[in-house]
Amino acid sequence: MSPSTPQSASDAGSGPGMREFIALMAALMASNALAIDAMLPALPAIGDTLNVAEPNQRQLVITAFILGFGVAQLFWGPLADRYGRKHLLVGGLILYCLLGFVAGVASSFPLLLAARVLQGMAAAASRVLVVAIVRDRYHGPAMARVMSLSMIVFMIVPVLAPTFGQTVLAFGTWRHIFIGLGVYGAILAVWSAIRLPETLTADQRRPLSWALIGQATWTVLRNRQSIGNTIAQTLVLGALFSFINSVQQIVFDVFGAGDIMALVFAIIAGPMAISAYANSRLVMRLGSRLILLIALTFFTGVAAAHLGIVALFGESLWLFVALQAGTMIFFGLIGANAGALAMEPLGHIAGTASSVQGVITTVGGALIGFFIGQHFDGTTLPFLIGFTGCGFASLLVALWANHPPSGDTQDEAEIDIQEVENRPA
Repeated sequence: MSPSTPQSASDAGSGPGMREFIALMAALMASNALAIDAMLPALPAIGDTLNVAEPNQRQLVITAFILGFGVAQLFWGPLADRYGRKHLLVGGLILYCLLGFVAGVASSFPLLLAARVLQGMAAAASRVLVVAIVRDRYHGPAMARVMSLSMIVFMIVPVLAPTFGQTVLAFGTWRHIFIGLGVYGAILAVWSAIRLPETLTADQRRPLSWALIGQATWTVLRNRQSIGNTIAQTLVLGALFSFINSVQQIVFDVFGAGDIMALVFAIIAGPMAISAYANSRLVMRLGSRLILLIALTFFTGVAAAHLGIVALFGESLWLFVALQAGTMIFFGLIGANAGALAMEPLGHIAGTASSVQGVITTVGGALIGFFIGQHFDGTTLPFLIGFTGCGFASLLVALWANHPPSGDTQDEAEIDIQEVENRPA
């Protein structure tokens, strides 16, 4: 559906207004963050229960989900362009729920990892379909603004998820964390089934053929704005995943502060929600390109300063927390803008484009993050070297993808115009 096309009559009156729509999109995106970050305090307990002797191998609980999540996006996108968004989304959420329960009763580490890969594959539906659904209704900076508003709620989850995991561990076991994920998936499935209308009209659906999928994929890969911003986002996600993979060992082993793990994670991740809100206000005035390039410059600069300070003077826990929070505040300005810029020229193949870009960003980011995480040596230096390198490379790619910069600001009323055109009657 183009932004100027109203929803079908069958869906009119049943769909959510803008606030509920953003809340639902945010809750769907949060299902993936929750499945990753809630595990962090539980990794030592999982390792002890399932006899995982090597601490670095416990990171596979995180990486297995991310890899399954990344690879499966390639399939959800073409299916969404052929059969529509809603029913596939609900089906993916049901699978997410069931596999959460399977992980919760796993009796061996290989079985747990298998369940995590499959749960990640099911969760990929929400990532692909959220982007496609938002792109069905909005475009350009308006899309970036809606995504930023969704990400405010989405980014609260990384702040709260470790606390959720630690609270569950205080009253139960790590298995109950996975059961909690299953319950959350079930709630989302019911909410989506009842309230979310189909956003792709029948006349806009694409036949499911290898030729058309290949043609759409080639369009995604050959467009400089699409592939360049996708790679830039991949590199920044690699930095984020390296943090997620390493933070438990850094807090527990480097600083001996495992009892305040949730607090440390919340202080570092919290600024991302603040910057996501700021982006929702700024993007309509300044445009996605300018904000993205400024954010990447500061992201890289703060990370490089952190690395230099540690190499020269050493590090304490609260220095680590302060400088990582200073870096992460710019992450909230990067994701929505890079994603919107990558999707902007591809509205006619939004489902396939979202899936191809999702595979690249998620699998690439997961592998980069895992590579950096596996170099943990009892200090923060390997992590900081990798983190800074990702930021610098991302900045260079973004400059290439968005040069020469073009004015992409829109009037403030544009978001309201697009919302009115798609509002249920």
